[in-house]
Amino acid sequence: MKVTGLLQRTVLFPFGLGLIVFLLRVCPAKAQGSTGGKPPEGLGAYAAGIFTAQPSSTEGALTLLLPIGARGIGMGRAVTATAGRESVFWNPAGLARLEDGSFSVYRGNHLAGEATGFSLILARQPLGAIAVSYQLLDLGDQDLRGQDGTVLGSVSFRDHLAVVSFGLQVIPRLDTGLNFKVFQSRITCRGQCTDAGVTGTTYALDAGIQGAPIPEIPLRVGVLLAHVGPSLQLINAQQADPLPTRLRAAVSYEGLRHFTDREGLELWVNAEMEDRWRDLGDPILYLGAEFLAGEDDLFFLRAGYGQQQSGQTAGASVGLGLRYQRFELGVAKRVSGSSLTGESEPVHISFGVVF
Repeated sequence: MKVTGLLQRTVLFPFGLGLIVFLLRVCPAKAQGSTGGKPPEGLGAYAAGIFTAQPSSTEGALTLLLPIGARGIGMGRAVTATAGRESVFWNPAGLARLEDGSFSVYRGNHLAGEATGFSLILARQPLGAIAVSYQLLDLGDQDLRGQDGTVLGSVSFRDHLAVVSFGLQVIPRLDTGLNFKVFQSRITCRGQCTDAGVTGTTYALDAGIQGAPIPEIPLRVGVLLAHVGPSLQLINAQQADPLPTRLRAAVSYEGLRHFTDREGLELWVNAEMEDRWRDLGDPILYLGAEFLAGEDDLFFLRAGYGQQQSGQTAGASVGLGLRYQRFELGVAKRVSGSSLTGESEPVHISFGVVF
């Protein structure tokens, strides 16, 4: 029995929209304010303890480790073996089989700061897909004070990330992808400043593959080497920090086929391992799941669960998504409180138009 369009419009979509409104009301965005003379806190610990392997104290450009997109966040980052439009930020091989272009906007508040991004994807088969993406991470501002406490100026902290992605199907069951990224960390000062600030720029590559190795079995595998590039230099060459290069390997399997033969229903279960490229041997585990209902118009429910480097619980996440005609909407959030503040994280939202 198929999930009909009438069921989607009268039950699934109203339920999804109602849940979106509920999440937005009960999970307001965390306000960003002045730090009173101290740099904005939470970036390193957030990247280390919540979503990623704990980086060494000498790694730079830690904002490269922060997750982007409601789908990936809702599935607990276990998306390296998953194809889709958010693959520009996770594994560019997932772009290889896209049939249509799209423009997507991403918005979310991390403990590190407020993130805003967009992605433009152009697809033409069998040539593959190319994408241009950008994210601004606003890490907050601080007051610059004199010895008597008088405010002399304001220092702002911003990280910029630009990405050019390409995905290509090389053989029927193997896709490849490449990201070229430009990352810039910028500290600027306005007012009575002793200098104009500090800017550091570096470049990085992501190289990934995805495949379906066994015919007739809905199993996908993915491998990604992420953030490979020269060290980030903010002050001088002696104090330059290496990028947080990561190796990820994942599998994705559709398991609902063992319980029902209804068309228009799928349940993909994902598992992913991530490790430091420069210090292999202590991987962390991410688990994720995505249930989808529908054929042309789709409704998604997502959940994820992750670990820290030490194996301690990093927390669970949930999300939902809607695809109606040429519009796509996703929301996600972590359901456990932050280990830093004890507060709940705000909602992350993705919105896209397919053309």
